[in-house]
Amino acid sequence: MSSKLLDSSKIKELQPAYALWKLYQPDKAPLRFTARTKKEAEKWQIAARNTLEKTLGLGILPKAPLSPKRIETVDKGDYVREKILLRTSAYTLMPVYLLLPKKADRPLPVVLAFHGHGYGVKDIVGLWEDGSERQNPDGYQKHFGVMLCKKGFAVAAPEISCFGERQTDFHVKPGQSAPSTCTHTAQLALHLGTSALGLRIHDGLKLVDYLETRRDLDVSRLGAMGISGGGMHTLFSTCVDTRIRACVVSGYFCTFRDSIFAMTHCACNYVPNLHVFGEMFNLAGLIAPRPMLVESGNHDSIFPQKAVRGAVKNAERIYQIFGADGNIEADYFEGRHQISGRRAYDFLYEKLIG
Repeated sequence: MSSKLLDSSKIKELQPAYALWKLYQPDKAPLRFTARTKKEAEKWQIAARNTLEKTLGLGILPKAPLSPKRIETVDKGDYVREKILLRTSAYTLMPVYLLLPKKADRPLPVVLAFHGHGYGVKDIVGLWEDGSERQNPDGYQKHFGVMLCKKGFAVAAPEISCFGERQTDFHVKPGQSAPSTCTHTAQLALHLGTSALGLRIHDGLKLVDYLETRRDLDVSRLGAMGISGGGMHTLFSTCVDTRIRACVVSGYFCTFRDSIFAMTHCACNYVPNLHVFGEMFNLAGLIAPRPMLVESGNHDSIFPQKAVRGAVKNAERIYQIFGADGNIEADYFEGRHQISGRRAYDFLYEKLIG
């Protein structure tokens, strides 16, 4: 006796995601931005930022002294590159590259530079995978850390968890395909009620704590810039840490519906209960009125520019409530998923130095 096959492409109720999409209602999210006045907006920020910190899972790692240790100093001619090792929790060490321009006046304004997926932080500070020196920009990240340094900033570029020297010691069984470097950590974090993103934000907060101890750095003029996963890091770090005065989010700011949930993305993009804030553009309300620049390539297939433009327009409405219409900008450029830099470096200079 044969059984008639059902076609899930025609009977949508056969697909489990169909039910979840019915529950996905960002326009009804309890903590979406609905303020109509600046006073209401500032009140919303307090509640939303507190909830975001809990949602990301901040505060679960046991504290420990930063115990900074300089393990390398390299003279690059017009700037010096230091490598520092920081303890960001009782169980966590994080390498950080500091790029320090020689001729700029001290104390130096600082930009946090967050790399995206790839071989790690070396890619944005002028190094190849094996640690050898690289003289010219390469790849989608275009060693933007070096470019920021040449603009007069001290650049603090951490090795983000799961990349480079911070990859998880996870062994793939014979016959299994290797997951992304983030997958195991992200899954374990979710199991423990936190997130890979939360781990990264935690490390970023500790990095700023360290920068505040250095007399040659001026953290009152602190910016952040990142591409792709580093753009995610930049967006959420700026939402949580008000010490960041201006940011550039490249190759990330979009809508969850059209990017993160529209195609395959790394496991590090997912945070339980983030839905309470609605769409991604609502998070701009936690950055406003601080300056923000969004970079988007017209051939970026994983963060489609049409959706980026819509998200930016919604973010502009939020900035208007704060009376900060001119503090959000966008660089829409011709290109794929990559750093533009056409406006970014001048933008941060104007907001933090000029």
